[in-house]
Amino acid sequence: MNGYTEQILNYANNPDYVGELAGADGIGEIGLGEGERGSRIAARFFLKTAQRQIESVRFQAFGCGYTIAACAAAAELADKSSINEIIQISREAIAVRLGGLPADRLYCADLAAEALRAAVVSIEHQGELVGGSLTLHQDHAGPRVNSDHPRYRQLMDSSCPPNILMSDRHLLACLLVVVEQEKSTPAIALGLSSPQFTSLYRSYFPAIEFNLDESKNSLTVSRDPELLHLLLGYVAATDETTDILSATLLARFLAARAIIPGHLWVAMGLFDRAELSAAIKRHLPALFAANDQGMRWKRFFYKQICEQDGGALCKSPVCGDCSEYELCFG
Repeated sequence: MNGYTEQILNYANNPDYVGELAGADGIGEIGLGEGERGSRIAARFFLKTAQRQIESVRFQAFGCGYTIAACAAAAELADKSSINEIIQISREAIAVRLGGLPADRLYCADLAAEALRAAVVSIEHQGELVGGSLTLHQDHAGPRVNSDHPRYRQLMDSSCPPNILMSDRHLLACLLVVVEQEKSTPAIALGLSSPQFTSLYRSYFPAIEFNLDESKNSLTVSRDPELLHLLLGYVAATDETTDILSATLLARFLAARAIIPGHLWVAMGLFDRAELSAAIKRHLPALFAANDQGMRWKRFFYKQICEQDGGALCKSPVCGDCSEYELCFG
């Protein structure tokens, strides 16, 4: 579980508040509504009360270690509290209890806080199951960028330097459109240092000045070092016809964007999945050849990592692909 602090691991492995609670006065959940089951992270909280004080709290969670840890911290905060105090439990309070969360994992604390609040609403409705209304990172079914997007058009219509492939310019323009909408700086969102990003931007779009938004988070966000190591291994396996710099950049882009929930090609801003495969074939041919069954790329990456570590069950970071979903939420 690379990237997890010891404190987060302790909460993720703490069984004290895990499980169902018979005779609960309130049950609230997120991510288990119609059409949601198995397609996203999920949490369910059970509350038992006495005179509007919490006697017992339990939860079930389906997601990554951050999700489980956030639910455990939320349950600890709620235990023996009043109903009014539970309503005030925020994602910030949960993150503090965990000793901090990466910026891209704060939605896990949002999930826990909202599921808790749904359980309180359930108490007010005589224990009727209540689903929360939180909108988390969606697994976008369609592209986030198209050819008419004004920022995309500005980038692609600017003068193109010689020796720059239009397919690579399109790839970088799509990436810029999506990362510029996020909380961290574009350099961080693409897995690059600021000088690396600046050099890349000026090489591909020299006619358009880049203005850094100083209000954006400049702290490093969560990374999966195993994934980056895996992808850089395929860079080393390229032949003499491959541009090593382009291959390395693509490997860093893939590792940085794979942490975003949902389809990888969507997180990269591409128009369709085929464009992702084409970019990998162009710059990481050994990686493209290894996926000879045409598996979805993110699933293929994590399957390879698990196989290298001797794992047999881990197939994907996506909830809907997990064979254990019904075991968690029957």
